[in-house]
Amino acid sequence: MGDTRATSGTAGGLGLPPVITCREPGSFARGVMAERHPALIEQVRGAFPYGPRQHRALDELLHEIVHGVVEPLGPGSPDRELWLARGPEYFGQPWFDAPFLWAESYFYRRLLGAVGYLDEGPWQGVDPFAPFKRAELSGDLVEQELRSLDDLAGLSAAERATALLQGSLWGNRADLGFRGPTGESAPDEAVPGLVADDSAALWALLPPGAGATVAVIADNTGRELIPDLVLVDHLLDHGRAGRVLLYVKPRPYYVSDAMTADVVDCLRRLCGAPGEAGAIGRRVREAMGSGRLEVRTHAFFCAPFPYERMPGDLREELGTATLTVLKGDLNYRRLVGDRLWPATTSFADVTAYFPGAVAALRTLKSDVVVGLDPGTLEGLERSGRAWRTSGTHALIQVRARHDGTAVSVPPRAG
Repeated sequence: MGDTRATSGTAGGLGLPPVITCREPGSFARGVMAERHPALIEQVRGAFPYGPRQHRALDELLHEIVHGVVEPLGPGSPDRELWLARGPEYFGQPWFDAPFLWAESYFYRRLLGAVGYLDEGPWQGVDPFAPFKRAELSGDLVEQELRSLDDLAGLSAAERATALLQGSLWGNRADLGFRGPTGESAPDEAVPGLVADDSAALWALLPPGAGATVAVIADNTGRELIPDLVLVDHLLDHGRAGRVLLYVKPRPYYVSDAMTADVVDCLRRLCGAPGEAGAIGRRVREAMGSGRLEVRTHAFFCAPFPYERMPGDLREELGTATLTVLKGDLNYRRLVGDRLWPATTSFADVTAYFPGAVAALRTLKSDVVVGLDPGTLEGLERSGRAWRTSGTHALIQVRARHDGTAVSVPPRAG
């Protein structure tokens, strides 16, 4: 398949490249919708002893995605009208024609509905992804990574900060939705060098003793959230932050996305470990008790829209932070817009709408990327690797200055 990515950056005269859909045969987005989501339905089905009602609903959802059109939520669904308003033009159309970001988000809402997570009854509130999360958290890899924290004790504060930032960044590879809940399709070996590295700008925003407020919008639990908590502890313990706001999802989402219950599970895992890991866990728990670390959530984190459309209350909250750190691939797609941007498009320009300084820590697991140096992009394209989608490459991008301008995105742009 030829490269169908935009090269000029115009769409409909608005100066915007096209929104990514699942239409293109052989594209990453189409593979997610046609292969990964049906496989996930079967994995969730096999993880619980669901009854006939849940099995019928899962069968109907599977058939609808592959052969049917997008159906609205049922009349009894409390958020039916909300979703009808979020994308009325997509209902009655093939799933593959909807914006990728919208379709993925609606898929996870429909999956929760199929297994009874939102309904009154015995399956209400039972996380369908919990077995996969727990298996990862209790695995040998987590044990090894916790033991490795003892090796950091002899490092200087600067060396430790660098190591922990890298740990938080590369922890994003531990994505059960990307790898598959059974771990059968682990990503290829990571490439050490970052495709963009603004880590110096990140640390410049958080000098020791400044007492900054840092917002961290989490992505995955388990082997990513534990390094995130370790980094948060370092920020607080070394005075680079006086307060941290940790944002998680309000309900199960994208398989391994972190909720409050997952924060608790990861903290217990830390606290129960010997050595440095246990000490970090106890400090994190104390920080939560004193209010220096506060776990928050918002319904918008499960919405099918880019962050440019965040509601006023969330915009105001994030506007109080010295720096907002967004973890992971989905947050990156929502930050810059899930579009076929030319890869050299300015990161600062497309994030200018964000209410304050913002940093993205992300391993690349989808087509969207901006802010690359032309020489870096040329080398990546020559490599012959699927560098955009394989999870082997990573970036740290920072926009330190907020100038109040933005790239305008029309309503329901995905």
